[in-house]
Amino acid sequence: MADDTGHPDAEVMLDLRLVRAAQQGELASFNALVRRHERAVFNVCLRLLRDAPAAEDATQETFVKGWTAINTFRGELVRPWLLRIATNRCYDLLRARGRRPMRSLEAEPFEIEPDWTSQAGQEEHPEAFAVRADLALHLERALAALPDDQRLAVILVDVQGYGYDEVAAVTGASLGTVKSRISRARARLRQTLRDDPACAELFERFGRLTED
Repeated sequence: MADDTGHPDAEVMLDLRLVRAAQQGELASFNALVRRHERAVFNVCLRLLRDAPAAEDATQETFVKGWTAINTFRGELVRPWLLRIATNRCYDLLRARGRRPMRSLEAEPFEIEPDWTSQAGQEEHPEAFAVRADLALHLERALAALPDDQRLAVILVDVQGYGYDEVAAVTGASLGTVKSRISRARARLRQTLRDDPACAELFERFGRLTED
């Protein structure tokens, strides 16, 4: 990653310096990496697992694995490397528990929601807030029903705001594959929501309430 002048991004260079120090056994440098990236890792784990305690455990396990495997790091970007470890761990946990549904994220007090979330501004009309909450539940269920590869791509791009290049680095897929997964996922989400009469009614109500 580089800035507009073509020079390496300062944040990327800082990550690399911390990694090199950690590879020399400096735990403090690795702890600095944890502080820099733990929120990003936790957010992705929470979205995949849909359970805060499980996401916290997966986040901790990700950094334990990162520390023990630090010498396998070969100069790629640090955040995608950590997120790749995190997503692999989340998939292991999902397989182990038979993918049984967890409680809704709407109950979690974390400000990590996308634009359609119920976690709206304090000045929002109460009825609009309630409709937004119902919409968030429909959208969350639709997202959870996507195939794993599509769901991860949408979480990383549309929820967490990462670029396609970074998602390709996290997933190990080509850029074209990432774009294809995003396109299919969005189409499937639209179709799922379009086929749900209750959701269509909620969107109509929300539009009326917010058109001012």
